[in-house]
Amino acid sequence: MYDVVVVGARVAGSSLALLLARQGHKVLVVDRATFPSDTISSHFLQQTALTRLRDWGVLEAAVGDCTPFRNLTMHYTGIVLDGFADPVDGFAETYAPRRTVFDAALVDAARESGAEVREGVTVEDVIFDEGRAVGVRIREGDGPVHDVRARVVVGADGANSLVAEKVGAEKYDVHPAGCFVVYSYFSGLDWSAHHRTGFGREQMGAWPTNHGLHMVATMASRDQMRAYRSDIEGNVDGTIARCAPELIEDLRDSGVREERWRQMAYPDNFYRRSHGAGWALVGDAGYHKDPFTGQGMTDAIKYAELLAEHLGAALAGEREVDGALAEYARERDERSHHTFEFTVAISELTLPPNLEPALRATAMSPEYTRKFFGMVAGAVSGEDFFAPDNLAWLYETTGMPSTVAA
Repeated sequence: MYDVVVVGARVAGSSLALLLARQGHKVLVVDRATFPSDTISSHFLQQTALTRLRDWGVLEAAVGDCTPFRNLTMHYTGIVLDGFADPVDGFAETYAPRRTVFDAALVDAARESGAEVREGVTVEDVIFDEGRAVGVRIREGDGPVHDVRARVVVGADGANSLVAEKVGAEKYDVHPAGCFVVYSYFSGLDWSAHHRTGFGREQMGAWPTNHGLHMVATMASRDQMRAYRSDIEGNVDGTIARCAPELIEDLRDSGVREERWRQMAYPDNFYRRSHGAGWALVGDAGYHKDPFTGQGMTDAIKYAELLAEHLGAALAGEREVDGALAEYARERDERSHHTFEFTVAISELTLPPNLEPALRATAMSPEYTRKFFGMVAGAVSGEDFFAPDNLAWLYETTGMPSTVAA
């Protein structure tokens, strides 16, 4: 009998497992993957994630030989934001590590912390007793199906979560995804991090990762997906030429693609009910958004830590379990909603009228540009960035006409 069984051993699942195990709880983590292994991802870590990884003692292993970057250039339909967030708890840089490196390091850390991790395991069902989740039904490799019992079942198994399906966790605040992504890894590039959006509902991104490579990605609206796939090489080249004409010649002349193209249509943006009788959801299983703002891995770490705090206290007898899970979900929604709303607003590749003047004025202010990147990094709240008094100061200092800023 385990205290917790966690389904999914990537960012959210392994983070939760290592924290609960360090509290002294008996934790089992299962995943159908084996590690190291890859998964579709932006790889992006914000500074607020780095502080936690450092405090957990896993940062060095988690980033490996990943090249850090200290500057980010964002072009958004003619608006140019160039800079970086102010240092966050000593971090004036960030990283975009390969998931083959990052996930394997977290899995190892969970094991070393005392969690039991089983790889190559398929979860077939969630077990209930009088309406309460009490374990999972699993198959290990080609072996027989058997049951594993636990006081709490946690789904950390991604946007298409089987746990969420089995417990009947309904979605809310759903915003259909608008885009798809194509990306690969290139050698020969000496770039920092770039995020460029063009005028035809398309964008490109590039940032350094492990092994001296750059991840180079293009995104476009879903209605272009079929045509795009018919000539990936040519369409990627065209998107980058339109979004970042100053980069395309360097990519053509110096860039060498080292791996196959990865493709994915984004899942919808949504929240799911993330608590119930004996169960919880964490990571993309409970809260998913477009990768435009690069918050997925960071939020998985932050809210796994939040769940570990509430659930750990309950398992220690300090409070009732289901109440702790409900409080976790309430706090997650409260803390994440500004990031969620901002991501949804800009991920359609056209700026809403209420955002355009704020970002246009931000591009004219080095101070507010740092604040913008601080908001992206999770160190500045959306309430602070968009506070009327702060925006009034911004418009006044940049000389933006009040009729444009209104």
